[in-house]
Amino acid sequence: MARPLRIEFTGALYHVTARGDRREDIYEDDEDRAAFLKVLGEVVTQFNWVCHAYCLMSNHYHLLIETPDANLGRGMRQLNGVFTQTSNRRHQRTGHLFQGRYKAILVDKDAYLLELARYIVLNPVRARMVELPEQWPWSSYRATVGLDAPISALQVDAILGLFGTRRINARKRYAGFVADGVGRASVWENLRQQIYLGDEAFVARMQAQTEIAGQSITIPIAQRRPPAPSLEVIRADNPDRDAAIRVAYSSGGYIYQQLADHFGLHPATIGRIVRKP
Repeated sequence: MARPLRIEFTGALYHVTARGDRREDIYEDDEDRAAFLKVLGEVVTQFNWVCHAYCLMSNHYHLLIETPDANLGRGMRQLNGVFTQTSNRRHQRTGHLFQGRYKAILVDKDAYLLELARYIVLNPVRARMVELPEQWPWSSYRATVGLDAPISALQVDAILGLFGTRRINARKRYAGFVADGVGRASVWENLRQQIYLGDEAFVARMQAQTEIAGQSITIPIAQRRPPAPSLEVIRADNPDRDAAIRVAYSSGGYIYQQLADHFGLHPATIGRIVRKP
């Protein structure tokens, strides 16, 4: 069993799972799943998370979460706690819904963001619950390919932006990428020390991030990045628009959509500017 992950820092990316107590179902029907997604949306907003992908199964769920504010633990306690209360009220019961603490894997975003996004939405296919990912309504796949509107918790632009600048083409390429993942070797073959998905250099960087190599700790609040300046302040300090966008994104306080809204651009354009050398 994995050690409890407590490495938290600005901009960390995690694959998060939680299972039902005694491996029993945590969703009894679609109303339960809809209730969970509603709570997830509230948590994403409250804790300023970026949810890149999700999949609700029967006795567990998968999330791909980025934390601009280094607060995974607080948000997960809220998510699982509030949903447990909601489920218990609806089904007139008491007690635990989840099997202990959630499990989180710290992910190398540059190398594994897309691999994890694909892995997550293919879970129902691997479990032989459906033949195609679009047949499962309780994952982020349908919204990412444009078949459904995204739920409030989901941010699809970071994923699609890696497949192109035109949304229609990016969706097709993303769908092809997911389809190509069926039958491929498990991404978890590259899991290290049970809590890191990345190469040895990534592990070393993450351990250095905690300032205590080899330990699994939460970085004290005093050591975390201060709140990002407002976009108005950043723009005033950086007259060049693209430079202002890169400064704002690197602050960890803003996602593509927020920057797109402020600067009057498409999120894919924001992505190109951010990634430009």
